[in-house]
Amino acid sequence: MKIRVCQGVSGIIIITMVTSFMLVYNSRTGDRSSSSSAQSLSSQRSDGPAPSRKPQRPPVSTLEGYTGVMDHKHLKMHCRTCALVTSSGQLTGNKRGEEIDRSECVIRMNDAPNIGYQQDVGRITSLRVIAHASLQRVLRSRQQLLNVSQDTVFIFWGPSNCMRRDGKGHVYNNLRLLNQLLPKLKIFTISRIRMLKFDELFKKETGMDRKSSNSWLSTGWFTMAIALELCDRINVYGMVPPDYCRSSSNPSVPYHYYEPSGPDECSMYLSHERSRRGSHHRFITEKTVFANWARTLNIHFYQPDWKPAAVISGMNSSYTLVPAGS
Repeated sequence: MKIRVCQGVSGIIIITMVTSFMLVYNSRTGDRSSSSSAQSLSSQRSDGPAPSRKPQRPPVSTLEGYTGVMDHKHLKMHCRTCALVTSSGQLTGNKRGEEIDRSECVIRMNDAPNIGYQQDVGRITSLRVIAHASLQRVLRSRQQLLNVSQDTVFIFWGPSNCMRRDGKGHVYNNLRLLNQLLPKLKIFTISRIRMLKFDELFKKETGMDRKSSNSWLSTGWFTMAIALELCDRINVYGMVPPDYCRSSSNPSVPYHYYEPSGPDECSMYLSHERSRRGSHHRFITEKTVFANWARTLNIHFYQPDWKPAAVISGMNSSYTLVPAGS
């Protein structure tokens, strides 16, 4: 992903939204109104019975650094249990969908669909974290991914030149237009200050400066860090341990469960990890950080099921939860 991506798709996105979203919005005027921020933010099933509700709700936390594109208010959200569902082919055929949907909140990434994959990945979406470069793909699948009936919260991240609010941020401008056309959508962006904190966190945990190492943080990095602010317990589905790709005996799976003919997961991880030309994701480095966090924080890994081994040298494992409102 390159920063210049946000420059090239602006006109296409505007035309797509203007011609298509009014029709989608008009067809959904009968949808129920969004619940207030003090009510449950766990999503309703798009079909079938709703999951059982617990009698008491935890206090809703106000999280600074995540602001609505229209009202500029901070995100208010808190969940006791979260299912963080990756986009990995590890999820295919294992029928963890009902287990995932029993979580109070279900978190997904980018344009990963659930329709057609419910048995493996579940039906509910409470929060979707989306990269700026994935906006056009989300719009292509808008009838599924932007379904207001699920009361989903959307958090978009991107470099400051794409997300600036002075009229020059192309992605931010398009998100505002989208929210004007679909006012029930709960669209938030990550502030520049918060984005810098994510960079600082990466350096603190790995000893690597993101820019000088030509590293591009993945949506998985942002999603895990956000989940730590939102959730008391995080159950991660589809994330392999950091040493998984060292063994050739592990089965080959696609990088995305919804692209069975796409690139192999380990091939993708290893090529990005080893590359030093251009900006690349450091998937294995990030997973090493997540494993270290799981030693002291309430993070658990399923499909494949694994627990972090002994402390990995070279990692600071210094993550501390950020109090709400800080």
